Amino acid sequence: MSAIADCADQEPTKILQNRAAGPTERVFSPGHRWKVLGIGVAANASFSATFSGIPATAVVLRQGYQLSNAELGLALGLLGLGVALSELPWGLLTDRWGDRRVLLIGLGATAAWLLAMAMLVVPTRSGVPDVTLLSASLLITGLLGGSVNGSSGRAIMGWFRENERGFAMSIRQTAVPLGGGLGALFLPSLALVFGFSAVFGLLAGTSALSALFAWRWLHEPPTVDHVVSPAAAGSAPLRNIEVWRIATAIGLLCFPQVAVLTFASVFLHDFAGLGTAAISASLAAVQIGAMVMRVWSGRFTDRHGNRRQFLRRCSAFSALAFVALWVSVLASPAMPGGHSFLIAVLPLVLIAAGISVSAWHGVAYAELATLAGAGHVGTALSLANTFVFVGFFLVPVAIPGLLHLWSWSGVWLSAAICALIAWPIFLRQVDTTSGDGTDANMRG
Repeated sequence: MSAIADCADQEPTKILQNRAAGPTERVFSPGHRWKVLGIGVAANASFSATFSGIPATAVVLRQGYQLSNAELGLALGLLGLGVALSELPWGLLTDRWGDRRVLLIGLGATAAWLLAMAMLVVPTRSGVPDVTLLSASLLITGLLGGSVNGSSGRAIMGWFRENERGFAMSIRQTAVPLGGGLGALFLPSLALVFGFSAVFGLLAGTSALSALFAWRWLHEPPTVDHVVSPAAAGSAPLRNIEVWRIATAIGLLCFPQVAVLTFASVFLHDFAGLGTAAISASLAAVQIGAMVMRVWSGRFTDRHGNRRQFLRRCSAFSALAFVALWVSVLASPAMPGGHSFLIAVLPLVLIAAGISVSAWHGVAYAELATLAGAGHVGTALSLANTFVFVGFFLVPVAIPGLLHLWSWSGVWLSAAICALIAWPIFLRQVDTTSGDGTDANMRG
């Protein structure tokens, strides 16, 4: 068991009481870990509002910047590519420098860049930025925002005990649909009424506010000076095949999720004929459902010690949900009253598929961090997020081609196939306890 697990398994009150605090060392109340969790939620929500909220404005973005579907896909894809390229370097820096420094640098730089975009990279009466400038700007946004994921996850894993980490990480992961849901609900209308200066300006403000919270309350856990070092227990994650398997499966299972996040608004507009309000409500419903399921799944797997089994079942169920969406798209033109069917049923099927493929994130990251060991949490989480944001790059770029070849049925069938491939890659569940009572989820 990793050193951080040994220490964090003690009651937080005992850790704080037993620690020999020096004259310059800070002593925290037992409830401070919830402030750290809140900071993780705020940081992830602010960046999620950016990388999920901007794609939610896809219809307005396409019109305002005068983009084709291929150019739209490229611009949105480069936002994900920026995160994918920067995740691992940010994660390595997090394990070396600590959560606080990396999060402050990353959030501050992201806020400053989004503010610059609000002033310089928006359509005006005098001209429209070309696709190259927009794409490069979104790429840099992703490069800076990649700092958030690994650093906030490492902080939470350090402050919570093993039997709480699935729940804590799931709450932290609710920030992704929370930020995405708020972005989907408000950003399209904001873009329509006030333009993209308001969109980028609001996103800059949320990143700056999260940085303020991190500066005020985010600190290393009380035991970090004694137990966390670059050589902490466990082999380096980049040489651990089980870490690579989970990270790869996480990335694959995110491909269909990215398809929903980036092109669901276009699908509901172009294929189902829905308006901006209905599209925003549908995407917000996906994010709200994902939040609820992530919290439930974290608590459920903490109680039953079945993280790996849960992940495999989520993969299978997600594949079935996207098959149902594929069948619905194929069947709708042939049904009597097909337009009514589209308006009534397709959004519901899309919402169900989007929720099912978003319910597992906290469980997967908790399992991955546990396997990686104390000193490698930032690296391991960033490895997984590299695969995730490769999806954020590849999926928006690939969807226009799939639309050209096979229409929307090809898009959703491809999503189902990705979810199905992830199922056998996730590790199999082993016995809940070994003879010495060690949790199987912790043994890898």
